[in-house]
Amino acid sequence: MIFSVWAPYADSVELVSKQRRIALQPLGTGYWQADVDADVGNGYKYSIDGQAAVPDPRALRQPHGVHGESQIPESFQPKARAASSGVFHALPLGEAVLYELHIGTFTAEGTYAAAQTKLAYLRELGITHIELMPLATFPGKRGWGYDGVDLFAPFPAYGTPAELAAFVDACHAQQLAVLLDVVYNHLGPDGNYLAQFGPYFTDRYRTGWGPAFNFDGADSDEVRRFVIDNALMWLKDYGFDGLRLDAVHAIFSFGAVHVLEELSDAVSSLGTELRRSFVLIAESDLNDPRLVRSRAQGGYGLDAQWADDFHHAVHRYFTGESDGYYADFHGLQDVAAALREGYVYQGQYSAHRKRRHGRPPLGVEPHQLVVSAQNHDQIGNRAHGERLSMLLGMAQLKAIAALTLLSTFVPLLFQGEEWGADTPFLYFTDHQDRELARAVVEGRRREFSAFRWQGAVPNPQDADTFDRSKLNWRQLTQPKHAELLDWYRRLIRLRHDRVVLPRESGTDSAKPSVNFDAAAEWLTFIHNGVLAVFNFGDRAQRVPMPAGEWRLVLSSWQEPPPPAAAVPPEMTLIYIGG
Repeated sequence: MIFSVWAPYADSVELVSKQRRIALQPLGTGYWQADVDADVGNGYKYSIDGQAAVPDPRALRQPHGVHGESQIPESFQPKARAASSGVFHALPLGEAVLYELHIGTFTAEGTYAAAQTKLAYLRELGITHIELMPLATFPGKRGWGYDGVDLFAPFPAYGTPAELAAFVDACHAQQLAVLLDVVYNHLGPDGNYLAQFGPYFTDRYRTGWGPAFNFDGADSDEVRRFVIDNALMWLKDYGFDGLRLDAVHAIFSFGAVHVLEELSDAVSSLGTELRRSFVLIAESDLNDPRLVRSRAQGGYGLDAQWADDFHHAVHRYFTGESDGYYADFHGLQDVAAALREGYVYQGQYSAHRKRRHGRPPLGVEPHQLVVSAQNHDQIGNRAHGERLSMLLGMAQLKAIAALTLLSTFVPLLFQGEEWGADTPFLYFTDHQDRELARAVVEGRRREFSAFRWQGAVPNPQDADTFDRSKLNWRQLTQPKHAELLDWYRRLIRLRHDRVVLPRESGTDSAKPSVNFDAAAEWLTFIHNGVLAVFNFGDRAQRVPMPAGEWRLVLSSWQEPPPPAAAVPPEMTLIYIGG
């Protein structure tokens, strides 16, 4: 078996197993290689210049954690799935409803196998794409995954590589696409041995979580190759249908070709080779349309980006919270702007940032913006991990669901949102390094200084913090949760039937017609023959209806008002017609 590793400045590289040490030979390209006939089934590491042996940067399995031996998966055979072999084809993003989940808390067991038992439920709900939070191996036995250090090795506590591949296959059997959240802006500090091998990081830039990857300095070609190979592995070998790229605003790449553009090109080429269609979705707080513009237009060629302004405007309006970044959002006018444009900030001054922010989303299509009212960031980065169901009443939750699911953008739900789960989603870690654990706990407390949340911040290191974050599926049988779940199902069905219509190639999607009265607290929007009418106020009032014949199909309460009557307080009404 061929073992190869990039270590351009090393004088020697050895493969170290329990049986022997084997010298790798330099290839003259910065790579070292050896054809090893010895049994390394029990694990191996690499020693650089005689130093203590450390895991393989491209290890496919780290069953004993980030400091343990690397292993070669035994029963997992990578499979490049091609259309000719009857491969699953995901729906395009314009027809998608995304569902973000964390394998460790989605079920009590916290495994791929357990999550697999919930796939029929998700399919029946109307979900088209599952989005998994990061899987790259990270320290300890629990965590969000954004401090991963072994990018090629799936986190062992969730299951084996073979079980992950089986989970993806099971999703496809249920006609569910699978996206994976990946982190290419930094690595976690514990178990991060990359710098021992080569110049993977740079001191020219720094992210909020540690050193930045070296994507534009000396020897950066191989660093780019490392990251792009990782992205292609998830798509080709495990069968994922796309990737969500974490915090791309913290990816620093100032060469003529941005690393995201190079990644987009590589993924496109793989799709052509396999006759599959992959998607790349960026998380960015820049409100920058260049992310989704084509490479021919000077953009990066990504398929979509998260549009956080939608969340911020909705959350600010319904909860009244105005701390931190919510200070930039002021009322129903921002909700209306988010529904029309996706971006609220298009170059105007941001008081929170103390500078201008964003630019107009010219040429950005609705299917290129992913919106949500709840996600892991916006719940878990609260001091107490409260979901909206723990802050608001049923009428408000139904209104928010309608705003999200009937918008022209790509909606994303967070696990349990659809039934109003009242289990929190907290920030949890299991760092084995005591000093790092202490720093994380203290940093978490400082992080909330801009918010006026009351009470002690739960300790991320406590196992109870993790356990409390697990979904309670028994809630589905309780009346209030069943009522909200039925509302979500109906909205998703309506979205699939009426909101999302085929669009002729080369044509622009019409923006929805949005009208509102901030003082009276009502709003209406129309798109593709669906009219949503909201009375957010605390009194009944007449809401101006657009011309046309409209048939009521959904009401947030059991007894909707008769035609032409005043809309009761906190009522959501959905019509079709025109």
